Amino acid sequence: MTTAEAAGTFADLELRPELLSALTALGYEEPTPIQREAVPPLLEGRDLLGQAATGTGKTAAFALPLLQGLQRRGRGSAPVSLVLAPTRELAMQVSEATHRYGKDLFGAGDGARVLPVYGGQPIGRQLRELERGVDVVVGTPGRVVDHINRGTLRLDALRTVVLDEADEMLDMGFAEDIDAILDAAPADRQTVLFSATMPSRVERVARRHLRDPVRIEIRREQPAAGQAPKVRQSAYVVARPHKPTALGRVLDVEAPEAALVFCRTREEVDQLTETLNGRGYRAEALHGGMSQEQRDKVMGRLRNQTADLLVATDVAARGLDVEHLTHVVNYNVPSAPEAYVHRIGRVGRAGREGVAITLAEPREHRMLKTIERVTGSRITMEKVPTVADLRARRLELTRAALRESLLEDSLDGFRAVVEALTDEFDVMDVAAAGVKLAHEASSGAGPDDDSDIPEVAARPERPDRPGADRAAHERPGHDRARTGPPSRSDGGPGRKGRVLDGPTTRLYVGLGRAAGVRPQDLVGAITGESSLSGRQIGGIEITERFSLVEVPEPAAQEVIDALRGTLIKGRKASVRRDAKS
Repeated sequence: MTTAEAAGTFADLELRPELLSALTALGYEEPTPIQREAVPPLLEGRDLLGQAATGTGKTAAFALPLLQGLQRRGRGSAPVSLVLAPTRELAMQVSEATHRYGKDLFGAGDGARVLPVYGGQPIGRQLRELERGVDVVVGTPGRVVDHINRGTLRLDALRTVVLDEADEMLDMGFAEDIDAILDAAPADRQTVLFSATMPSRVERVARRHLRDPVRIEIRREQPAAGQAPKVRQSAYVVARPHKPTALGRVLDVEAPEAALVFCRTREEVDQLTETLNGRGYRAEALHGGMSQEQRDKVMGRLRNQTADLLVATDVAARGLDVEHLTHVVNYNVPSAPEAYVHRIGRVGRAGREGVAITLAEPREHRMLKTIERVTGSRITMEKVPTVADLRARRLELTRAALRESLLEDSLDGFRAVVEALTDEFDVMDVAAAGVKLAHEASSGAGPDDDSDIPEVAARPERPDRPGADRAAHERPGHDRARTGPPSRSDGGPGRKGRVLDGPTTRLYVGLGRAAGVRPQDLVGAITGESSLSGRQIGGIEITERFSLVEVPEPAAQEVIDALRGTLIKGRKASVRRDAKS
């Protein structure tokens, strides 16, 4: 029997007493599967390649071994461990968790020195803390590279580097930064890589930077026969004009405690947020066009439950972890199975049940089937709730609220009203009138409740092309049809694109082949951060140092502002109208 198999409790993992005390105080009773499998080889100093879904306990799986090896004696100012995370939000979460585990590592009040470093925070505080001395740095790749270049983050004492959510970091264009950081770290370091999915680009990083790694794959726990899955996955086929109404109907029937709704573009996020607020939901928008202060306020309202719906783009929502989140909604079908996996990983954490809902247009039904095949999960096709379904559900909620009041509330103050009315009316009529008033007060009919949403049939599935699933699996975040066929211009890669109607303009983007930019990177950045779709983007030319993109003239300034506010291949780019256009 291996150590991992024998580890029924955290004590069986041979962790030091200070860590066991911290885990007990936090309410942790036994290790999760990824913790049982990963902690023993990490304590032995082995490199590790781990695949585990979001929410399976990966943070403790690598944080506990990092803390186990810290000693008070001989502590220097340079960190001995570095954790790379794709987003500011995740870096903060990992840093806070690591601090909680190690806060009393050397006695009461004397714990591990953990520092998060990320963009959007004044760098002065980070510089002061680094100079004072830290044990563990948790940061986003861009800011870590910035500190290395400044000479403020020394890697000479580094013993362990952890890549958390590696597939997300590569999707966001941090491949070059990751390579630079790992190449600058000591050659004899321990390297740990965790990823929810394991596409070929993650395997390439592992082959280059890990030495004889232990490989661990932890799939989400499958329900026993006859039991419901932890994450209930369903989809509704809806024509585009009816999607806002359909979403409202589904949310009304599901009645989520808190839900995260994914949209493709900023404009769609803003429009849908306004629509949902008009239906009486407390919805908040989150996208790349917002300042960091605005994002923090939105997340604060969601966490303290003054908002119950968060409508967001993929980029803005990466790394979010909201404990009371019960539902994830894909307002559009994700363009790759990996994106779907990451989205639904926001719910069903730590044994809690969750719901994943997808609204699919008829043409997107085939992508749902691809997601099912690649992820091995079952997505149940449902019918959009009818007006009758909605009214029945609202009555059920009213009944439940009245029952709770009958069980828990003191009703003596209202008996006099009932007694007076029963002198004139039948007691059942009095009760029915009270139910009617309560029902109307709590669930007034919305603007779209008078007519049912037309049913639409999914388009029949075409025979698969050889390798279609593999292509979808290996190219997350980008639709093959959207990126178009490759072409060459001025000796560089490009995209012929379609002939656009109306006036167009060419935009200059100050990144090219030298930065690893490809046509799909530009298309993905534009469609993800502006209102344009892939069909509205014309020809793309990529040279060694810059790129040219053709867009409709009316949308040119919107695209310029969007690209200036986002990262392409992990870098900021200068964007302007091309002087020759």
